[in-house]
Amino acid sequence: MQNSRLSEEGGLMNDRDSIVFVVDDDDSLRRSLERLLRVTGHNVESFGSATDFLTHPDPGVPCCLLLDIRMPSMTGLDVQRAVNEAGRALPIILMTGFADVESCVVGMKGGAADFLMKPFEEDQLLRAVSAALIQSSEMRIERSARGELEHRLDALTPRERQVFSLVVKGLLNKQIAAQLGTKEGTVKLHRANVMRKLRAQSVADLVRFADRLDPTTNAAPVRARATLPSTMGEQTAAL
Repeated sequence: MQNSRLSEEGGLMNDRDSIVFVVDDDDSLRRSLERLLRVTGHNVESFGSATDFLTHPDPGVPCCLLLDIRMPSMTGLDVQRAVNEAGRALPIILMTGFADVESCVVGMKGGAADFLMKPFEEDQLLRAVSAALIQSSEMRIERSARGELEHRLDALTPRERQVFSLVVKGLLNKQIAAQLGTKEGTVKLHRANVMRKLRAQSVADLVRFADRLDPTTNAAPVRARATLPSTMGEQTAAL
């Protein structure tokens, strides 16, 4: 079973172009998950400890992490925190065999892509993995696009950056000139350079570029899409 998605270059890709990481100290379960994922067309790399996984380099392709919460030494929530701090485009599917509401809440607030209660159905796991890999691909495409915009932004002079900032705030050339203490014709020249260097066709393009480059917008964590068992969901809602 193979699913097709968009690659970071915009073409079609399948599950052989991505990697599912599995981190669980339970050798039996880890091997079982490996077999299931490989049979269904996924590349899999598994680790028996959190430390081994965290020293593994980013593979440069869409990937997701199946992560057990309860592990010795370093818990799954510790791993999630480390991944978030490193800024990796790595959606995390948390797994646990205990109805621990507090851990569920912490994991979801940390941006978990999904939350699986052991034992879970194979279809449930595969759906979660597929959704997480799509999310990873989208995150990497967005980061690549933002990186290209940041490269273009580096070409602007300090004055052009000022003009860019004021244009996206909706100021007219005359207003920008007054604020910067220069002539309207000079502002028009800077504005034309901004449009050319950023390869923008309209002010709307500049506004979209500014939104994409805004770190406060792009740093927002992805909210969890987990569906908790009804009893846990009710307890979570009460917190």
